[in-house]
Amino acid sequence: MVRLNKIYTRTGDDGTTGLVDGSRLPKQAPRMDAIGAVDEANSAIGLALCAMPDSPHAATLIRIQNDLFDLGADLATPGEDFTPGEMTLRVVDAQVEWLETAIDAINADLQPLKSFILPGGSEAAARVHVARASTRAAERKAAALADAEPANPAALAYINRLSDYLFVLARALNANGTDDVLWVPGQNR
Repeated sequence: MVRLNKIYTRTGDDGTTGLVDGSRLPKQAPRMDAIGAVDEANSAIGLALCAMPDSPHAATLIRIQNDLFDLGADLATPGEDFTPGEMTLRVVDAQVEWLETAIDAINADLQPLKSFILPGGSEAAARVHVARASTRAAERKAAALADAEPANPAALAYINRLSDYLFVLARALNANGTDDVLWVPGQNR
């Protein structure tokens, strides 16, 4: 159980941040960059939720936000053992599979794509596109971390699938794709 009695600790005043195992890293380290990018993506999803309070997709997005906290905890736990434990949160394959099922369920009702789409349409869809772009940035940061040191493959798969989920969700919020704004290549030449 998480318990925060005091919000500021002053331990980061030296430019470092503590990890789950008690070690400390510079705040600009690749691991911290990935954790911060996941937090930004989670915040963008929260903002998107504000534009769809009564949406049937809201509960799924809240579940995803919770999974992103798990992902942040996973990234904050260095090491090569990605097995979850009582005191170790790790993203697991079942979370990735759940997201794939959610993608397939939404995508089944969408009109097939005949062009790339511009991020926009309805306000809710536009906010989800911002969350998607933030998620892609988090994925790039997590991939950079994985290049530098061990990272949980399930965590990397989850953040990759999440951007796909947000893409199809934005289309669903645009009247199942009928209100998507299509890219017209070279339109303004």
